[in-house]
Amino acid sequence: MEEVISKKLNTEIILGPGASAAKIELQPGEHFTAEAGAMIAMSPDIKMTTSTHKKQSGGVVKALKRMLSGESFFLNHYSADVKPGTVWLGTTLSGDMKAHQLHGEGIIVQGGAYVASSPDIEVDFNWQGFKKVFSGEGLFWLNLHGEGTVIFNSFGAIYPIDIDGEHIVDTGHIVAFEESLDFTLTKAGKSWVSSFLGGEGLVCKFNGKGRVWVQSHNPSSFGKLLGPTLLPR
Repeated sequence: MEEVISKKLNTEIILGPGASAAKIELQPGEHFTAEAGAMIAMSPDIKMTTSTHKKQSGGVVKALKRMLSGESFFLNHYSADVKPGTVWLGTTLSGDMKAHQLHGEGIIVQGGAYVASSPDIEVDFNWQGFKKVFSGEGLFWLNLHGEGTVIFNSFGAIYPIDIDGEHIVDTGHIVAFEESLDFTLTKAGKSWVSSFLGGEGLVCKFNGKGRVWVQSHNPSSFGKLLGPTLLPR
């Protein structure tokens, strides 16, 4: 009888929310895909291969789109062949990580937040629309759907917001949201002048029923604050 491997990754998030790491335990025959550069450490029996796409689909075109979304050109694939092993994954910025289970539905992840996923999770790269370019948060959403585990990260802590109706979230604080939600970009204040002078700019107005995951810190705001203090190179 053929062995059935679980599509759910055995994942433990530790040291959250300020300095999170994801500990993934693999049994023989299990594997997953991760963003290049996310690995902290791994067991010596774990096999790692690198490609521009997930093993079952994709190619150079998807890899180029992934770069535009803030992700890397390459993906790493980790597998345990004969012996079990452990892979540790980390974040680029100090913050939290979340392992979310999908059961055929999908979530939309902000560019740069994707860390890893089960082999049966499809990763599509969707254009946000011309108007969304001005949000300053990237040109692509990552549409993750299928069955298995998705791991994403944030800058600071991750907070879930359950929406039933309408809710407004600053674009720079969005990490991910369920695809059941509709959204539009709009100004934060009563006028465009007050929105930008108030430091908020554009916000995302969600409608419907679903969950949004937000991060406590805004990477763009942090970069603007830190940039002038850095020495020129």
